[in-house]
Amino acid sequence: MAVFAKSVEAWQPMLCSHPTREITMHRSEQHHRIDYLEFAVTSIEVAKAFYGAAFEWTFQEYGPDYCEFRDGRLAGGFFHGIPQPGGALVVLASDDLAATQARIEAAGGTITRPVFAFPGGRRFHFTDPHGYALAVWAQDADGT
Repeated sequence: MAVFAKSVEAWQPMLCSHPTREITMHRSEQHHRIDYLEFAVTSIEVAKAFYGAAFEWTFQEYGPDYCEFRDGRLAGGFFHGIPQPGGALVVLASDDLAATQARIEAAGGTITRPVFAFPGGRRFHFTDPHGYALAVWAQDADGT
């Protein structure tokens, strides 16, 4: 799904249409921002069960072949299709990496790369029940 906006000058607010919401923001706030993610899944119910249990996402059904998800900041959707693992890596943030990893495993996710450190934080990689590879990271306690 895409966001469509009226053609406006850079300083003018714009009204963005979205399947479930309207937002008014300045063009510079919207420019190049990730707005919506979509995952092809073989089972919308399996995707909802996994992401609901692991991350407490909420869902809005739009018929039998599409379901929108929300995490409080970002929205996206699941649609019936053939999963395409190997696309862009989606990295989710966490305040408690160990607890998030435990929730992912309990929900049926598979840890594919254990927690490792990198400059500024730590992260791990996992796959969801449809084979999508994602990662979760946490900032170092000192904020660096």
